[in-house]
Amino acid sequence: MTSTWLPVPADHPFGVHNLPYGVFTTTEDPIPRIGVAIGEHILDVGGVAQATGSDHTALLDAATLNPLMAAGRPVWTTVRAEITAWLTDEQYRREVEENLVPRQDATMRLPFEPADYVDFYSSEYHATNLGKIFRPDSEPLTPNWKHLPIGYHGRSGTLVVSGTGIVRPSGQRKAPADAAPSFGPSLRLDIEAEVGFVVGTPTELGTPAELADFRSHVFGVCLVNDWSARDIQAWEYVPLGPFLGKSFATSVSPWIVPLDALGHAWVSPPVRDVEPLPYLDDRLTERAGLDLDMEVVLNGHTVSRPPFKTMYWTAAQQLAHMTVNGASLRTGDFYASGTVSGPEVEQRGAFIELTWNGQNPVKLPDGSTRAFLEDGDEVVISATAPGPNGTRVGFGEVAGRILPART
Repeated sequence: MTSTWLPVPADHPFGVHNLPYGVFTTTEDPIPRIGVAIGEHILDVGGVAQATGSDHTALLDAATLNPLMAAGRPVWTTVRAEITAWLTDEQYRREVEENLVPRQDATMRLPFEPADYVDFYSSEYHATNLGKIFRPDSEPLTPNWKHLPIGYHGRSGTLVVSGTGIVRPSGQRKAPADAAPSFGPSLRLDIEAEVGFVVGTPTELGTPAELADFRSHVFGVCLVNDWSARDIQAWEYVPLGPFLGKSFATSVSPWIVPLDALGHAWVSPPVRDVEPLPYLDDRLTERAGLDLDMEVVLNGHTVSRPPFKTMYWTAAQQLAHMTVNGASLRTGDFYASGTVSGPEVEQRGAFIELTWNGQNPVKLPDGSTRAFLEDGDEVVISATAPGPNGTRVGFGEVAGRILPART
């Protein structure tokens, strides 16, 4: 495994084997710029590119990742190799040291300019649990669930970077026993621990992306918290699905881990008991499941550890499905996996599952309980994946604190 001359432990989750991209500012320099996480520092890659006369200076000396993402996989691979050389070859020591910023001194920004946003529903355990909660007398999975990745089109304008406060949404609510709907702040505010995929290269309208095209179009991976107002969602979702119960905010982690950093994390997806249609049939393609270990922390207390490798539908299948009708991809398109849940109670990625719709509240060390989120609660989701030689690839974290409603 390649090592860096910087004083970074070989097993650091932000080691030279990772090199995730982000966009940051500092108090001294408020202009957004691209950085790469290395240990406890951020490397201002635009600054190094200028100092070394890099051919990729225009892509790296930018305020968002979009120009780099649009350049395509051959450029992504070349740029990653160039940044790796800066951090491993002593001849670049001066240029690197002059462009290192302590991570604690940086303010992270949304790393890309979003285009479209799609959210999926691809954990069989999550979908089964919700089916049991809401349709106890029927089959938990809908008839279409194992034939296609179910999803909905979200609101890209409400994607926010980790650390942004989440204002409790207001809307219409109607419990089953209520005679009529009422309006007010959500009383059943929830999380969804997810993984997100950022699209780099676009496609032409009318031309689907196939399974084998995944690595050509997807630039990298990050963490997502798809905040959900369950009471608003329950009243509105029939017949067209999630709308205002989801669109108020979706938090995204500030670091985008490139696919090239995940070479040791690809695994086979779970065995499928329904044969997929040809455009979704990945049995003879590259392994497209990801082995991510996630952790959900509420107010400093771990409440769940969802395993991403249990996801029934893969990111490659999701990409193929959302373009199979000819829908085009754009640079900055973003799609999320849907809630990640495992077979055990402590692996459920949403409070509606963890508390079984509020019947079994989560107990916290201070003696308090939570069925759903209260004002002031902070949720932090983190994850790592296998790296080379027993290392871990870090994804950082996506965090958000609940603020009181404004209406």
